[in-house]
Amino acid sequence: MEKLGLIAGNGRFPILFAKGARENKIPIIAVGIEGETSPEIEQYVEKLYWIGVAQVGKLIKIFKNEKITKAVMAGGLTKTNMFSSLRNIRFFPDLRTINLWYKNVKRRDDHSLLGAVADELLKDGIELQNSTLYVPQILTQKGMLTKKQPTEKEMEDINFGWHVAKEIARLGIGQCIVVKEKVVLAVEALEGTDETIRRGSNLGKDDIIVIKVSKHDFDPRFDIPTVGLETIKTLKESSASVLALEAGKTIILDIEETIEAADNARISIIGI
Repeated sequence: MEKLGLIAGNGRFPILFAKGARENKIPIIAVGIEGETSPEIEQYVEKLYWIGVAQVGKLIKIFKNEKITKAVMAGGLTKTNMFSSLRNIRFFPDLRTINLWYKNVKRRDDHSLLGAVADELLKDGIELQNSTLYVPQILTQKGMLTKKQPTEKEMEDINFGWHVAKEIARLGIGQCIVVKEKVVLAVEALEGTDETIRRGSNLGKDDIIVIKVSKHDFDPRFDIPTVGLETIKTLKESSASVLALEAGKTIILDIEETIEAADNARISIIGI
């Protein structure tokens, strides 16, 4: 059977994808990102290679040597490292990445960057696939996912915040906002969802509403909004009452455990 390449970022998603592929008897050749990817993934793949975060040329060489023609991106990267004082040492870009960064990337948002990487892979005959290819069950379903339902007042906040969140996502700023009583408390930028929730909690104190959506130019090959057990932990610590997610376009990692944790914390999760 044809091998599938996996570009593995951080978090649980790459591991869940590798498990799903193995259950479907698909051999996986994984490339992990140093300092990001969990070594646990090695248990579920045929081979595991390591590259620096800015070594696109090395990534392509590995896949070509392994005769990979189809690949998947799964997992994120720690975006705040972009402005680390050690970024030149940490990233140590290869020539192909430098050319891509300065010649092909007009904007620095996730969609533009990852799209440029996808185009670069395609030049060498490596086509990126839908990242939920073997794990469609982890996509958020429409409707109530938890036992606790939002109150009428909370639904008003969700309806108010939803359009704001989609506009923020359209502008490429972030995919998560925190609202309370029809006031926007926090908007996600480079820091990520968890820090956005904490900032919103500092202002709203309790019963905050968290909304996470996809971008207007949603591409299932990469950059799918993702939540999981760590998100629920942050929501609980932040005294959040509702998590609203875009159905069909948001991943819930370890979905059964995540929903159970939300139930135990008396947090509503709803797919819109």
